[in-house]
Amino acid sequence: MSGKPLVPRQQANRDIDETLNGYLKEGRPEIAGAFIDVLQQTYAQIAAHPGAGSTHFADELNLPGLRCWPLQNHPQLVCYVEQARHIDVWRVLDGKRDIPAWLHEVTR
Repeated sequence: MSGKPLVPRQQANRDIDETLNGYLKEGRPEIAGAFIDVLQQTYAQIAAHPGAGSTHFADELNLPGLRCWPLQNHPQLVCYVEQARHIDVWRVLDGKRDIPAWLHEVTR
């Protein structure tokens, strides 16, 4: 798949690192590897079809353009905004958390 390049913000990269570190601390390196594989697949899907992500949190937070795409077999959501030349990845959050509160940090 091709499309616009994805540009993760520093916080999105920190989210990914925290997730990986959590799996490794739990002694689950196979889950960490699967997470990376699924994240790469999800990034490719978003690049090819950026308008397909859910706008639920955009409506709830009044953040036009915000979309979230769930990772398959993992609780994380990739939260992003499509720009003219790239996809701005804001966060990669655990969907079990208070997503609006976590996204609010990005908008400050």
